Amino acid sequence: MATKTVLTSADLEEIRQSALGAANPLGVAADVADAVESGRLEDPQDAGQALTLAAEIAESRSKLDAALRYADGAIEAYGNRDDNQVATTRAVRARILFRAGRDDEALAEIEALRPQLTVHPDAAAFITAALVVGKRSRQAEEWLTEAVKLAFAERAAADQSSEPASADDAGTLFFLLQQRHRLRHALGLQHDHNDNLAERLETRLANAGAAPAAAAADVDLVFWPKPEFDRLLEKWPALSEQYGADWDEHRARLEKELVRLTATGRTGLAVLPGKVDDLDKQGDPTDAATRSAYVDTLAASPSQIPWPPERNGACWCGSGLKYKKDCLPRSRA
Repeated sequence: MATKTVLTSADLEEIRQSALGAANPLGVAADVADAVESGRLEDPQDAGQALTLAAEIAESRSKLDAALRYADGAIEAYGNRDDNQVATTRAVRARILFRAGRDDEALAEIEALRPQLTVHPDAAAFITAALVVGKRSRQAEEWLTEAVKLAFAERAAADQSSEPASADDAGTLFFLLQQRHRLRHALGLQHDHNDNLAERLETRLANAGAAPAAAAADVDLVFWPKPEFDRLLEKWPALSEQYGADWDEHRARLEKELVRLTATGRTGLAVLPGKVDDLDKQGDPTDAATRSAYVDTLAASPSQIPWPPERNGACWCGSGLKYKKDCLPRSRA
């Protein structure tokens, strides 16, 4: 988007959705940071959020020094605040440190966040993603399991039933159960009673016509543009099972999954453009945990492509054709 004299909260959300599609995303990040420094934010309380956004954009382009500088600025902007946004930014900072090979500093940051899992469970996905990037998926699973136990203990102390009847009844426990369930699935662990509970609560929420409040993107929603898709299967042919045997099948799978999710009541859907080089940095791409960590990274980045486009608008796949002439019919094939 073009540089504006004043950036509103809505502008920041637009940037989150579109920055990586800009001709110069790092320039967008720099402009967001400058808006903070020069007082060009309509609401000064958005400073921490704006700098966190700049950090994520820089991280997505592997400009880790700049990403860390922005993240540090965001934490400073938050001041004495202690809420979900602060915990999320600190988790982003830890993730950047892991990527930069500064594991000791990353661990110090992430260890301090462990108690936040039960206080600010919305940040659980970012804390988990940081640990997975640091090749500590098992540690993340242990933390989430302990946090779930603590949440159940708090329910018992408040004389609530041991098993919540709905996502609303579960409250913060729902976020933890979801994140733990996704991670254990990625690790290939056998379902336990808490995994089964997470699935029951998600099903009840979907049947009630509501979108899961903390739903993370499925791996099926990672979108590989044509050149990236060709590189992906050339490098790892086995991934055709996850992403399709050719680009047409890949796009058809995505369109059908997006239609299915819409039917369950999900809103605000988007596809997550992937890059082979970025996936390769995560670890072994044939490992489900590696792909799950990459999904978490993409879901927390501003690279999402909103779905669906207008029927007569450009198709989300970037083919240049109208949506109604390209991917829309694929859901019916």
